[in-house]
Amino acid sequence: MFHKREFFSALKVSVPVMMGYLVLGFAFGLLVVSFEYEWYIALLMSLFIYAGALQFLAVTFFSSKLGLLDIFITSLFVNIRQAFYGLSVLKKFKKSNKLKPYLIFGLTDETYALLTTLKEDAQLKKHYYYFYLSALNQFYWVSGTLLGTLLGSFITFNTNGLEFSLTALFVVLAIEQYKIKRSYTPFLIGAVASVLAFIVFPLDNMLIVSIVCALVGMFLLKKRLIQHDTH
Repeated sequence: MFHKREFFSALKVSVPVMMGYLVLGFAFGLLVVSFEYEWYIALLMSLFIYAGALQFLAVTFFSSKLGLLDIFITSLFVNIRQAFYGLSVLKKFKKSNKLKPYLIFGLTDETYALLTTLKEDAQLKKHYYYFYLSALNQFYWVSGTLLGTLLGSFITFNTNGLEFSLTALFVVLAIEQYKIKRSYTPFLIGAVASVLAFIVFPLDNMLIVSIVCALVGMFLLKKRLIQHDTH
């Protein structure tokens, strides 16, 4: 059954992700065909892996002929952040029933940002709204990938700078989050954790260390964050 209200609500709020994912998916498709892989490989990866930055890394893994153990360890560290923030949406997905497996699969950084910051219409059936939001975001990524592979097979593109699209998208989502929360605290925690990890630890471990530090900071200031949200 098609739920019109939930679909169009999800479509409206997913527009910023659409603009980022179409470009990033396009860049990924170009990258795959530039390594002379078949176009459908990129499409299948976006359909069944759907892991953003890890998909870009995977192409490098294949071309450099890394071992399976190296690929596993690198992939684990790149995507382990989702194991942390995924815990915070368990309550949201609790009553999703048959939709839950896909909601878990489709939980990307950008989808998570939308799920946790946007005000929801009380009249919406939330599990269908979450489903459409996740499915639309993946549709944008897959569409960009398909377009990139098809055009990249016939036309040569200069892809320099396309990778910045992901950073730009995160900036937009962070601004939207501040407009809703009106609190500097989470951003200060993230900034301090990132700088600390950058200074103290090697670059290879910076991401996971900064995430752990940020989580510790959020737990320590949990009461202050909750009080701000209730005002």
